[in-house]
This record gives sequence, structure tokens and C-alpha cells, in this order.
Amino acid sequence: MMKRTIIYLSLSIISFSTFAQQEKVKLDKRLTDLDLVLNKVLHDQKVAGFAVAITEGNKVIYSKGFGYRDFEGQKPVTPNTLFAIGSSSKAFTCALLGLLEKEGKLSLDGKATTYLPDLRFINDNMNNQITVRDLMTHRTGLSRYDYSWYLFNTPNRDSLMQRIKYMEPNVGLREKWQYNNYMFLLQGMIAEKITGKTWEQNIKEKLFIPLAMTRSNTSIYDMQKDSDASLPYTLKNDSVINKLDYYDISGMGPAGSINSSVNDMAHWLQMWTSGGSYMGNDILPSSYIEQAASAQMVIAGGLPKEYKDIYSASYGLGWMISSYRGHYKVEHGGNIDGFSASVSFFPSDKLGIVVLSNQSNSPVPAIISNTIADRILKINPIDWNAEQNKKKEVAQKKEIKNLPAEKEQILNTKPSHQAESYVGSYENPIAGIIHVYHKGDSLFAKFGKEHIFLKHFHYDVFEARDIDKNGVIDTAYSEFKFNFSSGNDGKIAGLTIPMDGKSVLFTFRPKEVDLPKEMMEQYVGEYTLGGTTIKIYLKGNILVASVPGQTDYETTAIGNHTFKINILTGYNLQFELVDDKAVSLTFKQPNGNFKAVRKK
Repeated sequence: MMKRTIIYLSLSIISFSTFAQQEKVKLDKRLTDLDLVLNKVLHDQKVAGFAVAITEGNKVIYSKGFGYRDFEGQKPVTPNTLFAIGSSSKAFTCALLGLLEKEGKLSLDGKATTYLPDLRFINDNMNNQITVRDLMTHRTGLSRYDYSWYLFNTPNRDSLMQRIKYMEPNVGLREKWQYNNYMFLLQGMIAEKITGKTWEQNIKEKLFIPLAMTRSNTSIYDMQKDSDASLPYTLKNDSVINKLDYYDISGMGPAGSINSSVNDMAHWLQMWTSGGSYMGNDILPSSYIEQAASAQMVIAGGLPKEYKDIYSASYGLGWMISSYRGHYKVEHGGNIDGFSASVSFFPSDKLGIVVLSNQSNSPVPAIISNTIADRILKINPIDWNAEQNKKKEVAQKKEIKNLPAEKEQILNTKPSHQAESYVGSYENPIAGIIHVYHKGDSLFAKFGKEHIFLKHFHYDVFEARDIDKNGVIDTAYSEFKFNFSSGNDGKIAGLTIPMDGKSVLFTFRPKEVDLPKEMMEQYVGEYTLGGTTIKIYLKGNILVASVPGQTDYETTAIGNHTFKINILTGYNLQFELVDDKAVSLTFKQPNGNFKAVRKK
């Protein structure tokens, strides 16, 4: 959906039954009445369901499910219910590289491009300086480009990797911590390149099997077939639990496509709190465990804020590190359509906590994780559920005061062109292609899994309104805008949309024309421009422009004797013909038009 803001939950109450599934173990005194507390969280936060497991040393001291894995079918969550764990997968991907380093197949401080020769960043400095460790710690200088893979999704990892060479850094290398899922994609691809096996195979063979994580998988399709898998949900209108579709992010899998249960994740946590071993078997090197769970990069200023005994913020290798009320905490959350997760451990206390939920952007995993930590660590408890309820109330009041800025609309304006003039494909190398079409005077757009109605806002600006799978258009005001722009010729030349805090340009892509080779030959020859000779030749059935001192430019025919230069946005060649033979060509560029005459 186009509206990607975090939903604050309302205080209105809905009634539904709760279920709790527990292994038959003697209840720890520190967990007395915990079920009541967690059932209240389920009720207050209006989440469909969640599961919890707690480990201490080599024991699982608590393992339960609450609510429903299938809300409509009233099927309860169990400790074996599968949930998508989202970015909690990142520590698994990093662990693969830790194992490869142990085997002497890579160095975490080696150049990323050494292990992945097809990888290219936007400049040679990044190509030559960025290390594997930089990828693991979000310090490459690249900010988030999540919309480019989320909205323009593909299962093809090579295709996703090719987008990276167009991404511009906004800070210097190792200057600032900035979360970037693409860098975890690259780690998975490095493991694939070195081992000759897919990331999915590596995860299963090197981690799932040794850890007896028999329920876990890396495929959303395998998850859907499972008889004890949770369905994805979100909260609609602050009160209604609404079912979502599963979202396949297999292309970006190394950044977040593991599905697991709390019982399986308990094994993962036991390994981390035991220094890398599980059931007496060494899984990860203790030297890697120490690196991964230690600060590698400062995330942000770590002074205490709202809670004076919670401070510090740094990143290890696939883990976030902080001080929680006097205890060293290692944690990573996860969010993907319909699911939220928190996986954490306290090394000094040998404590592990995993909370998996089937609701988007849910505060529940953090509420429960903190609640349990307070109890097990015997800290003066904070009512984290009540604290969240207060935040919701404040957020509700703030939202009422800050209604959508529809007043910014300039009334009584109209688009500069007829609807058909906006129709076509728009392309951005970091993201993909947006297809715009029209029905009557109405404009629509399709890209990735999105299908939207473009409601005119003012001038050439349109609101992006979601269309659900039943064809119903969302009537709510949308801050997500399409802004069309025109070229010097007055024709629509591109559109911008907001992506990751930036206005990103998608250039109009003219429809390609398939020309026979004999017709292409009429353009072949040498042309002079200011004393420079430009050679036009054919490579197979591709017309190529050779400019001295530059690369040879492959082109694509777009009609009217015009060819676009494939690797340069907004650059075209247009030929002038006399008696079926080109006599000149004009380089049409953003900075002007330049005419070259054919040599006689």
C-alpha cells in the first residue's frame, strides 16, 4: 500500500478469546501471573496473535502462544506456529560469513568486490574501499533505499544488485550508521558465490540443521503450506484486525525472509548465550560470537532519554547493542507485511527472549520483551503495556490536531495535458518501471505489486490512492504524490515520487520500435561535429554510437528515426533522412541539441 506510515493503535476495545499453549514444565516463580499480563497485552494492543519463548542457559523456561494464527478461523497460536521474522534474519546471514571466515574462505575485512566481482558501487573509491564488515555494519555511506526494492520487487538477486551502482552516498564511508537492506543482500550473494550454493541452502545446511530448527524455512510459499503457520494481519482504522496477503521478498531474502517458530528460535538464542555451541556441538566460532555481539559502529547518540537506565546504541554484526537497565542487551527486531518480531539476548545473564507476532509494525514484541526482561533480571518493573497505551493516546490527540494537509491544495487548477499524454512507462535505474494508463479521463499506475488510482490534486500533481484486490479505491487523502514534469518540447518527460525521504525522478521511456537490419543500415556512417568524428555502426541488430574518448553507446529505436542511448537518461540520437539515407544526426541532450553532419 502507498501509505507506509506506522499505525498508532486506538484505545477502543474489541472482544475476542485468547489461547495459551505451554510446554509441560515447572513454572518459574519469576513468571508467576505472566500469562495474565501477556493476555492483557494481546487485548489492549489488538494484535491477532503472538508467541513467546524464554531461554536461560541451556534450558527453555517458558514457551507459549497467545491469540490466533488464523483470526477468522479462530485457530490458536502455538509455540510451533511459524511467523515471518523479517530483519531478525540478518544475524543468520552474518553468521554464514563468520563461518566462511573460520574456513579461511574470506576475510571480513576484505574488499566486498573481491568476493563479488560483478558488484559495482557508484564510484571507484567505494569499489576499492568497502569491506565485507562495512556491509555487515550499515556503514557504507548509503542511506536506505527500501522503496526501490519493496515497491519494485523482484526475486532476481542479480537484478537487485545492479541497482546499487546508481545509489549515491549521502555521507562518507564509515562516517555514519545508516540502515541498508541491500548490503545484507550482498552478504547473501557473497556466501552464494563462495559456496556455489544458494543463500537458502546455506542457511538450512549450516544453521537450521545443526541447531535442530526443524520447523524453520526461508520460503513464504513453504510457510503457506504449513498446517501451523500464522496468517499476516494489520490494524485497520485503529480497531479492526485486517488480513493481508503474504509478501514474497525472496530476492531480498538474506535481509529478512526467514520464517520460524519461537521453539526453533529458542535454539538459536541458546547458541548465542553459550558462546557458539548448541547441545554440546560447536556451531559458530566463539571469536565470531564475540565480534558479532560487540559494538562495531555507533548507531546514534546514546545518552539516556525517557528512561534513565536505558542508553547506548551501537551495531555489531547483524545485532543492535544497548544497555538495558544495567544489563548488556543484544537484539534485532523484524518487520515485514503482517509480521513483527523481536529476538534478544543478554550475554552476561545467559538470558534469551524471542517474541513473534502476526501484525505489521506492532509494538507488542518490544512490550513483551521488556516486560519479561524486567521479571527475569529482577529489575523494578515498568508497566510497558500501560506506557504504550499512553503513547497511543498522545499520538491520537496529535493526529487530530495535525489532520492531512489537504489545505495545501491549490483549487480550480487542471492538468497541463490531456489524460492520454501522461500514458506510458517511466523508468528509474535504482527502482524500476512505473506503467501509467488511462480509462476515460482517469489515470492509473501499476508498478511492482501496486495498483493505484491517480486522483488529480493540482496542476500536474496527483494523489496516489490505493486500489484493493476487489478494485475498490481508497477514499482517504494520500500524502503520496505523483508529480509529472514536461520537457522543453512541452511533452511529458518524467514524474517524481517520494522514496526514502527523497523526490526520485522516473524518466518517460518511449515505446521501443523493432526495426529490420536493412532499415538500420541507412543510419550507419561517419558524422562530424565540431571537428570530432562520430561513428555509427551496427553490432548485430543494435545501433551503436562511437564517440572518441568515450565508451561506445548502444541505442534502442523509439520511432521517427530516433534512438535513445540506453545507459544515459534523457539522451537521444535523431537522424535526418534524404532519399532514404541519413544526412545528419542530432544529439538531443538535457543541456541542448548538437547536430553532426554525415561525411561525404
